[in-house]
Amino acid sequence: MVVEDPRATLDFRPRPEAVRRMVEAGLQALARTNDTAAAWRRFIGPEQTVGIKVHAAPGPLSGTRPAVVEALVRSLLEQGHSPDRIVIWDKHRENLEKAGFVELGRRLGVAVEGAVEAGYDPDVFYDNPIPGELVWGDLEFQPGQTTMGRRSHVTRLLTGRIDRLITVTPLLNHNQLGVSGALFNLALGSVDNTRRFLNDPERLAVAIPEICALPAIADRTAFHVVDALIAQYYGQEESLLHYATILNQLRFSTDPVALDLQSIAELARQRQRAGQPKVEVSLAPYHNAGLLELGAADPERIVLETLRLAPADTADRPPALSPDPTAATLRP
Repeated sequence: MVVEDPRATLDFRPRPEAVRRMVEAGLQALARTNDTAAAWRRFIGPEQTVGIKVHAAPGPLSGTRPAVVEALVRSLLEQGHSPDRIVIWDKHRENLEKAGFVELGRRLGVAVEGAVEAGYDPDVFYDNPIPGELVWGDLEFQPGQTTMGRRSHVTRLLTGRIDRLITVTPLLNHNQLGVSGALFNLALGSVDNTRRFLNDPERLAVAIPEICALPAIADRTAFHVVDALIAQYYGQEESLLHYATILNQLRFSTDPVALDLQSIAELARQRQRAGQPKVEVSLAPYHNAGLLELGAADPERIVLETLRLAPADTADRPPALSPDPTAATLRP
């Protein structure tokens, strides 16, 4: 589901009230209900701990924008969900702090955690025959030694704390994968010993879907959100807003494969419109994800819908939604 509001940003910065309305509309549309509480109940139980996985490394302008996460958290809190059962997380706490999520967590009274700092589960892992040199933060790393490992252990945040998972990723290019999307961020953010995959497209194409298919990850996933307020089509983890287009959109789906494929297509459109060079992208990771039944890798199976928010007449009146057949939100 694509939700669009032309007032969502001002000078490349999100407008919180507009973003909040977009989140409410997107949740309701995804759950096929007009009631926000009912929408949340479809995905999250009242006693479940919710983990909101963000992509913080590119910073607050090009990474996941704190305003989008704030809107999700405030919506949950207003439905009576305990702040003790909400965790904003990414791989490194340092990136979360630099992007503004630690301060956001303090304001909202919710936890903000790094997967590395939380540690990894020795009993839950992805085993791949390709060994990698372990570094500080990896579970099996031995200080002072060159240690190789073939296991990528899952963060304890997922195996011991989080019951339901929401990913919120920016519409940001990735030089190898096309987009720093739901699959990439969830896979490499959830496990250790990932350096062995990063510089090899063939290894990434296998590892990313297989990690996302681990029961500790796949069985906890509720839905995914693409922060498409701004589409940055070059840069990867750098903020290069001169290579960006304001879209003022949020995209919702339970299907990460469809979301990522549509994000790749959108970034290609924006490069073309800007007269910028094409980028060759391998779709192998997404085809492999489709084979593992993580989502729809066949474009003909992807149904797109768009909701354009109309101006609200009063502050307390719910937004009017008008379908736009030329754009769309995503459903499996």
